[in-house]
Parts: sequence; C-alpha cells; structure tokens
Amino acid sequence: MKIKIAAAVAMMTLGAASAARAQVMVDMSLITCKQLVESPEERMPFITAWMAGYFGAKENRSTIDLRYLARNIKVATEYCRSHGSETVMQAVEKTAK
Repeated sequence: MKIKIAAAVAMMTLGAASAARAQVMVDMSLITCKQLVESPEERMPFITAWMAGYFGAKENRSTIDLRYLARNIKVATEYCRSHGSETVMQAVEKTAK
C-alpha cells in the first residue's frame, strides 16, 4: 500500500513538473497588427494591459490613466486594421496619447 501511495505521489510530482515546462512565452514586441486584430476576444485584455504597463514604465510612470487607456486601445486597434504588417508596439507608439 505504501508503495502505491509513493508511486502516485511521484507520478503527480512528475506531471506537475511537465506542466510547468509547457508554459508559453510570448515576445510581445513581435505581435503584429494583423495578429492583434485576428486574436480571440478573450486575449485582448492581456495584450492591452501589458502594452499599457510597458509604455507607462517606459515613461517612468507607475500609474495608468484609464481615460486614455480605452481611447488608446480603440485608436491603436483601428490603426492596426489598415497596417497589418506593423507591430502592435509600433502602432501604439504612433497613436498613443
């Protein structure tokens, strides 16, 4: 019985280690406008939140102005619809307020 429990614990531990290695890394600087426009709706909050934080930190700000966040998302997405080959970071740099 103890051997079965030890084997089960070992299997769960190995399974957890495998799952941890399966995490996906995304290089945000490579996301194109086309990919942004075509991405699933549930992914958008992650992309836009990261962009807001990145550009805020770039300007040494620790706050996000929610009034401009919604506007910048809308304007950058509209820009991306006609500039599919540019990166999202380029689009945000050109359109952000």
